[in-house]
Amino acid sequence: MNKPIKHGSWGTTVDHRDLLKKIAEIGPILEANAAADEESGELTQATFEALKPLRMSHIFAAESLGGAQLPPTQGLELIEAITWYSGSAGWVSMVHCCIGAMSAAFLPDSAVARLFAPGTDNRFSGQGAPLGMLKKVDGGYRLNGKWSYGSGFSHATYSHSAAFVDDGTGKPAKDENGNVIVMCAHAPISEHKQLGNWDVLGLGGTGSIDYAAEDVFIADDLVFPILTAPPLRQKEFFSLGVVGLAAIGHTGRALGAGRRMLDEIAKFARSKSGRAGLIGESEKFWHDYGRAEARYRAARAFVFETWRDVEATVEAGNRMSTRQISLVHLAKSEIHEVGVDICNFAYRAGGGASLRAGVIQRTFREMMVAANHFTIAPSIVTSAGRDIGGMWSDRVWQFYDLIEKK
Repeated sequence: MNKPIKHGSWGTTVDHRDLLKKIAEIGPILEANAAADEESGELTQATFEALKPLRMSHIFAAESLGGAQLPPTQGLELIEAITWYSGSAGWVSMVHCCIGAMSAAFLPDSAVARLFAPGTDNRFSGQGAPLGMLKKVDGGYRLNGKWSYGSGFSHATYSHSAAFVDDGTGKPAKDENGNVIVMCAHAPISEHKQLGNWDVLGLGGTGSIDYAAEDVFIADDLVFPILTAPPLRQKEFFSLGVVGLAAIGHTGRALGAGRRMLDEIAKFARSKSGRAGLIGESEKFWHDYGRAEARYRAARAFVFETWRDVEATVEAGNRMSTRQISLVHLAKSEIHEVGVDICNFAYRAGGGASLRAGVIQRTFREMMVAANHFTIAPSIVTSAGRDIGGMWSDRVWQFYDLIEKK
């Protein structure tokens, strides 16, 4: 296949169409193991080995770091495609993808030279809420804390854990403006205690466990300020910040889940056996299906319109605006809300068949879990609405808050 001609902002050595073809090839493996992933509480070895060659932790990293340097719309398509086959595989892939991008964007050169060195294949997982404490010592810090939701943790090689910095008295240190300092620390997965505790409604195969650090040494160059980190490379693209990069992953996974549920309920209706025979002849079902299809396509179009605008900004050599980040949040929220409505429609339409183990039941449960993630919290949508409505147009996004400029 001829490689596409790309703008200089993006890589030229990896064609994402080749990766999509690879996903189609491994898709039956992902789907066949989805139930076993849930049963084991994490991706099975078969699922992990199928995904590993995709190197999802590297798809946004610079080519100079061994990454694919893909634009965000292509990353969205990859996560969407994986999720269509397996929601848990899609979730772990998006976590490794987005945290890998953060590490490649915000860590100092010396750390990146080690973590992305030729011949390495690191994967990154962890939690961005500051549930730990970093105490300064010679050459770095000592990290202590306990975090939840370490998705894909057992299949990662490095952690990504937010923590306060100890001011020397056991309290969080503050900067010159009086704001607490929150750093994101990286350490080998082997240096943490994996605590388990992943017993959930859906996405059980993601292995989103609790984990702990007990006096783990963190080198000075393996931290970055998670709330305010400036991008150190690919500066226009990575001006999206931690939250903007995370939005790509969550959005892509919701795209794949909504598409799969629509495809699955339509296939069920066409099968013409039992309950399926009834809904397949129902005017109301096909009307409701048509409306659900239209809403999904509209939300998907909004997603790609938003991210193509981001790409154009990057290609023009500019950084993201507050308005663009607000639209990223709204598009992310809308594809989730539409996905929830699609899953409710399909689950109810399927009747007793939806109760049985299978794609409809599993996708329904997974979407309900994904929709409860903080990244689509109502407060974020409210702030984005205020910005777009002209109420807070003089503010800037910092993490998940729209704050006044200083």
